[in-house]
Amino acid sequence: MTAALHTSALASLPLLARGKVRDNYAVGTDRILMVASDRLSAFDVIMGEPIPGKGELLTQMALFWFGKLGHLCPNHLTGAAPESVVTPAEVPQVTGRSMLVKRLKPIPVEAVVRGYLAGSGWQEYQVSQSVCGVPLPAGLKNASKLPQPIFTPAAKAEAGHHDENISFEQMVKITGPELAAKIRDISIAIYQEAAAIALTKGMIIADTKFEFGLDDAGTLVLMDEVLTPDSSRYWPVEGYEAAFQAGKNPPSYDKQFVRDWLEQVRINDKPWDKTPPAPRLPQDVIDKTAQKYREALQRLTA
Repeated sequence: MTAALHTSALASLPLLARGKVRDNYAVGTDRILMVASDRLSAFDVIMGEPIPGKGELLTQMALFWFGKLGHLCPNHLTGAAPESVVTPAEVPQVTGRSMLVKRLKPIPVEAVVRGYLAGSGWQEYQVSQSVCGVPLPAGLKNASKLPQPIFTPAAKAEAGHHDENISFEQMVKITGPELAAKIRDISIAIYQEAAAIALTKGMIIADTKFEFGLDDAGTLVLMDEVLTPDSSRYWPVEGYEAAFQAGKNPPSYDKQFVRDWLEQVRINDKPWDKTPPAPRLPQDVIDKTAQKYREALQRLTA
């Protein structure tokens, strides 16, 4: 792995936006250079310390999945090398952690598919026995496998705010009925195929979120990242059953390790209030988080 990169600084291209993890640069009017930094956000707050290698691991995992799933939906990759659009001095900032992609009209809805009951879905189920308006059977527990995957969209929020879970009917009002149905059906198909592949590697994909855009011809295109530990809940098969029987969250390949540490850290004898600035991450938390991301990629691509 190369040196950790918290924030890219490419002078040769106009900066379009900095997200929680990715820095996006305009390449002409029809392409975007997406640089995956080593930043980590938790509770919608960006940590001050990077996770070394994280951006490269996320990019490699996204490319792995784009390669596996292209027959289900076109994706935004151009096939051109990211290094070809920056100066020689800037090449180290983009190598291994970047994708040169088509510029699309983004759809302002995150396509969330859940195969298991976890996180906000579990919290909602306990109140209403449903998730985002989708009724579910009685008697499910935390981390229960659902009878079939469900589509639970979210409206994309401004930076620094939580995405808002919405019903499919609300999504229809945003996108129109035909596009909403197409996104739902493709998202479930992608999830089912990816979950089956991951299971052969001993990994459960509990849930995931996709982002889509439209090209100039109106074609639906899968964009951004796909099926990384930042956008998906991965559980190792071997830890699942014991955690499920105990009513606990299964161990995971994501930033849950950081979230758990942040939940118990105290600042001036008070819990952190989940607003910036974030507490400084200790080295062992950084190292163990980096190890989780590495393990997820190695297991998946072995």
